[in-house]
Amino acid sequence: MNRAGLAEILRTARARVRPQDVGLPAGTRRQVPGLRREELALLAGVSVDYIVRLEQGRGPRPSGQVIAALAQALRLDDDDRDLLFRLADHEPPQAGRIAMVVQPSVLRLLDRMADLPVLVLSAKGDVLAWNPLAAALQGDMSAWPRRRRNLIWQRFLGSSRCQVAAGPDEDDAAARASIGTLRAAQARYPGDPDLTRMIAELRRGSTRFDELWREGRSSQWRTATKSVRHPGLGTFSLDCDVMLLPDGHQTVLVYSAEPGSPGATMLDMLRVIGLQQV
Repeated sequence: MNRAGLAEILRTARARVRPQDVGLPAGTRRQVPGLRREELALLAGVSVDYIVRLEQGRGPRPSGQVIAALAQALRLDDDDRDLLFRLADHEPPQAGRIAMVVQPSVLRLLDRMADLPVLVLSAKGDVLAWNPLAAALQGDMSAWPRRRRNLIWQRFLGSSRCQVAAGPDEDDAAARASIGTLRAAQARYPGDPDLTRMIAELRRGSTRFDELWREGRSSQWRTATKSVRHPGLGTFSLDCDVMLLPDGHQTVLVYSAEPGSPGATMLDMLRVIGLQQV
């Protein structure tokens, strides 16, 4: 393990990433460029002390999962991600695993869509990237434990501040689409251990998930109008457009509303007050 090289890469990469690049509020009293160590620790699901030790070239060798989490939080491209793995004496991710890094071109698209809530999901529903307005809508997703930062897991086993697909019919359709998404992922990535572990956990922990899974039917996330139940703004409707990224089988979710509609008014309010509550 090249501790000095790993420390240097982590420090310089952290300085390049702005809070708003990863869906965090920027604030007005920042004394360092880029992310704070506390913010990187939150995004990667590790302790602040662990980040400090890594950046100082101390401590044990990080696991491959930790390196993958750091690479994603720091928005590294494939080459820099692979370098990070090798500096930590790990082989980079192999073919047959679900892609957990968002391409830089997609992240640039996310940056440009600042006035709409936007999320990027992995093939199994992991929330890989989001903008500040998505955090204002869904809640602070960086506060979810790293292994629980998944919309499907949250639907069946977790809870979030904002509930999307709040009506019974919508909820059933969304649940079935979640099952179909995991079935499609399992067909594409039968050897992915994280996917296998997640499905097993959902089947053990959720009777509803297990029943739907045993039905053997499939569906997919599709563009639809969603009812949103927000703790500060109440219930309103938004259009949710689903855009597929075929290279990594990732999905971009974009929430919007027709101009002049109640949903558009709620989005306007969210832009004003929502970010202050994240």
